[in-house]
This record gives sequence, structure tokens and C-alpha cells, in this order.
Amino acid sequence: MMDPEVLTERAAQLIAQTATLGELHAVQVELLGKNSALAVARHSVGRLDEAERPEAGRRLLEVREEIERLLAQRRAVLEEDQRRCRLSGDRLDLTEVALASQRGRLHLVQRTRDELEDVFVGMGFVVAEGPEVETDWYNFEALNMPVAHPARGMWDTLYLDLGEEETVLLRTHTSPVQIRLMQDQVPPIYAVMPGRCYRRDTPDARHIPVFHQLEGLVVDHGISFADLAGTIETFTTAYFGSDTHSRLRPSYFPFTEPSAEFEVTCSICKGKGCRTCSHTGWVELGGCGMVDPEVFVAVGVDPEEWTGFAFGFGIDRLAQMRHVIPDMRILLDNDVRFLRQL
Repeated sequence: MMDPEVLTERAAQLIAQTATLGELHAVQVELLGKNSALAVARHSVGRLDEAERPEAGRRLLEVREEIERLLAQRRAVLEEDQRRCRLSGDRLDLTEVALASQRGRLHLVQRTRDELEDVFVGMGFVVAEGPEVETDWYNFEALNMPVAHPARGMWDTLYLDLGEEETVLLRTHTSPVQIRLMQDQVPPIYAVMPGRCYRRDTPDARHIPVFHQLEGLVVDHGISFADLAGTIETFTTAYFGSDTHSRLRPSYFPFTEPSAEFEVTCSICKGKGCRTCSHTGWVELGGCGMVDPEVFVAVGVDPEEWTGFAFGFGIDRLAQMRHVIPDMRILLDNDVRFLRQL
């Protein structure tokens, strides 16, 4: 029978030399399998004298336990190495990303909105917001446009399949926020209302179907049309610069009387005339006028005591004018080359 100490030493050497779990399994079979030296030694115990068998058996059992301990110890080491290699392979080194130093930025329309809010807050206005999904009453009826009123044709409305037919819609302007504000707040009111609007417009150089508006509302004692004109001119020069001015042209809106459209000097051609301004030298920004008394009545404001004006314009078009963008549709393209220029 082979000396147990020799078996133990040989086993320790073989186990220490293994580099993978597969190699360790092969060594385990070699050391503890039915054809191993240990198995042969166990079979030879029966040929010993009866008095020697217990001691020989005990020593072989100790050898087996020692080999199993060495195998378990080595297996734990190899499993930890294997786990560490797997984690290392799965790890992402984010410091090696080539564009890590390039920071994102707000979209031009959002930056324009933020700048406009700053301008009007500096003029004493507060900022108010409202829902983009509105009811027919807030979007039309409270603004002096009852059902089937011809003026509704001015807005290419997108209705939603909710409730009764044509009662819920995507707001066509931010004017419903004015109605909600007058319902919730007792005058005086000095507020601007920015937000996204929706119309079935055909996209062109100056129109897109999903656009952004900013409306203003002033309600106080003794407000006149002169206050409206002065507010628009103050805003125009504050935002565009002293070389840009505004002008008012008579117009019609069902919720204001009298009404006007206001235009600013075309920033692309500087008033000379181009494709963007339809060769007039002026670009329409929006509409304005004195709040119609019927609108005050609809929200419970006494038109005999209070007067006010309202105005609204497109944020996208303002961005187009200020940054000399010939075609507004590029604002929706998300072309990285364009966005990096701004």
C-alpha cells in the first residue's frame, strides 16, 4: 500500500498546479476516482493483517479528507478568479466615450421661451400655464365664439375622440389659459401664458402644425389701446434690439375689439423684402386687441369696471426672426449640424 503521506503530497502538488475549474475537476477524478491511487490503496487494506486494518483505514480516511479540503480550497480560489474576470469583461469604461466632453443643450424653441419669460417678468408680468387638451368652452365659447360661429374657421382644429363629438380638442391657441386665469384670479392681472398649440396647418417656411405660443393678458382699471401698443413696442426693442420696431394693422379677432395684427421688421432682409416676409419687409408675429366685454362677462368680470388687452404670438416664429432662420420647418428636423450652430 502506498504511503499516505506520499499520496497527500502528490495531491497537494497536482491541485496547486490547476489553473481552471476544468483542470481542477480532472485532478479530482484522478485523485478520488475509482481508478485513483487512493482507491487502489483502500482495496489493498483487505490484504493486511486484521490487526493492521483499522489503523490503515483511518490513515487513508484522513488522506481523503485532506485531499477534499485542498480541492475545496482551490475551487473557491478559482471560482473567485472566474467571477472577477466575468465582471471585468462586463464593465463599461465610460471614461473612454469619445463624445463625453460634448454637452447637450436646450432646444432653440425652449431657450427662446425662457428668454421671453425673462423679458416679460422684467416688465412686471407673471407666468401662467394651462392644459394642452381643452374643452370646446374654454377654447372657443368663452372667447366669444359659440358653436357654429364662422370665426371658428380661422383655426384648423384637431378634435379628440373623447366625450361628445367635437367637445374635446388639442388647444389651437393659449387663449384658454386667459379664461382660466380670469376665473381663478380677481383683477388686476398682468400675466403671460406660454405653451404648445396644435393646428392642421400645412408646413411651410412660416407655419408648422405643432407650434408654441406666448399670450399676454392685462386687466386693470383704465387700460387703453395705447397701453397695448406701448407694451408691444417695449417688448420688441427689448427682445430684438433697438433697430427692430413693431407696427399694428387693423384686423379681426372674435375675443378682442378693436383688434390688430402686430408685425416686426424682418430680421432676414432688414425690411428690404424677401421670401420669408413675402417681400413686404415686415413679418407678422401675432394678434392683439382690447378684451371684448363678452369675454369678461363669460368669466364673471365686470366690463364696466375693468378693461384690458390681450396679445399672442408664435415663439417659433420669434426664434426664426431673431436667429435669421429662413424656413421654420428646420426646427423640427433635429439636424445636429443645425443645433450645433445655435
